[in-house]
Amino acid sequence: MPETVRPVDDFELNRYLGKWYEIARLNNSFEEGLEQVSAEYLELEKTGIAVINRGYDPINREWKQADGDAFFVTHDDVGYLQVSFFGPFYSSYVVFGLDKHNYQYAFVSGPSLDYLWLLSRTPTVSDELRDEFISEAKARGFNTDELIFVEH
Repeated sequence: MPETVRPVDDFELNRYLGKWYEIARLNNSFEEGLEQVSAEYLELEKTGIAVINRGYDPINREWKQADGDAFFVTHDDVGYLQVSFFGPFYSSYVVFGLDKHNYQYAFVSGPSLDYLWLLSRTPTVSDELRDEFISEAKARGFNTDELIFVEH
C-alpha cells in the first residue's frame, strides 16, 4: 500500500458486504470509460470474499462485469485486503476511510497512489462527503485533480 495510507481498524466485514456504488475514481485501464459502476462483496464460506464489479460501457452499449476474489492480509478486523480479478495476480485493496457508524461510504486505495476510489451505498453523496474525500486523498498524496466522478 502507499506509505501515506493506513487501513482502518475495527473493520467489520459483515457490515461491509453488499452493494457499493463507485462515486469517484482515478482512471485505470480496467474501468476506462465505464459509467454506473458498482461493486458487490459476498462472503464465501471457505475461500474469502467474492467481488463482482459491474459497469456500463456507453460507447458499446453493454454492461461489463469482472468477477474476483479477496482475502484479508493481516486480520479480519483491519481494512486491508488482497483482491484478484486475473488469476493468481493479487493487488492491494485498502480501506483507509470508513463511515464506521453506518457503513455508508468508504475511501479505498490500491497498491499505489495511482488507484483511488470513493464508494457509497447510494449512487450520490453530499458535497460535504465529496469534499472530505478529496481533502483526505490529497493529504495522502493522491492526484485529486485527475478524479473521475462516475455517472449513475
